Amino acid sequence: MSQETNSPFPWGKRTYIMGIINVTPDSFSGDGLMRRGEVVDAGLRQAEQFLQDGADILDIGGESTRPGARPVRGSRELERVIPVIKAIKYAFPEALLSIDTYKPGVAKKALEAGAGWVNDIWGLRADPKLAEVVAAFQVPVILMHNRAAPGYTKWKNQLGARYVGSHYKNLINDIREELLNSVALAQKKGIPDELIILDPGIGFGKTIEQNLELTDRLDEIKSLGYPLLVAPSRKSFIGYTLNLPPDERIEGTAAAVALSIARGADIIRVHDVRQMVRVARMTDAIVRRKKPDKIN
Repeated sequence: MSQETNSPFPWGKRTYIMGIINVTPDSFSGDGLMRRGEVVDAGLRQAEQFLQDGADILDIGGESTRPGARPVRGSRELERVIPVIKAIKYAFPEALLSIDTYKPGVAKKALEAGAGWVNDIWGLRADPKLAEVVAAFQVPVILMHNRAAPGYTKWKNQLGARYVGSHYKNLINDIREELLNSVALAQKKGIPDELIILDPGIGFGKTIEQNLELTDRLDEIKSLGYPLLVAPSRKSFIGYTLNLPPDERIEGTAAAVALSIARGADIIRVHDVRQMVRVARMTDAIVRRKKPDKIN
């Protein structure tokens, strides 16, 4: 794979959009490809649409990360994601693909199949060997903060699961410290700083109020000095705030996206690519004082 593909973006010029491709039957947002029949064809259609709509990165995952979801064996995860990655890379060779996994075996096979980034929701803490895989391939890695625990979730019809009782001594300081612990794990294994991207983990082991506060204070995470990815799309904190199910959270997502960019986000991970590209370009025009690129 070319160095250009492996290199991070020129940060600060504009906001980049990561489109979510869930190769699962149980995504919280209801968009899992395994609900649509032929998975590879569905993945190709979604990838084509996302790219046409302005996505810069396609994030492909084979295990649901919704609160309370059951883990998937690595072999099953590979069965789901590798055919989709190969098909998308063949059809769209210039597309930048990310593998959403915390399993080193899955990450290695995905990178060999054409993925160029690794997105780890456990910030290298679930399996330290993942850091070795990333270091060997020298690809960008997204390190997410995560205190998710099944015993701290509650479910409500139409709104889905949310975290309750998540305790932090100091929300932002704790998140910063734990993200820096993940950074140290990466550095120890030979992953250079320029390949590290941080994700504060909105929705993962945080209550509704904590997610709202975190979104408002993202600039304090950005001050750590690393590119910042934020993923508020259709999350339960939006649903519970507005009393709306996942498929009616586009306006709430737009508000969270705009504020995240204003607070320093470099990448936004979303389900609704076309709409959020427009939100990002408009927000960029305001906060970055840059004429937005022409979009559909």
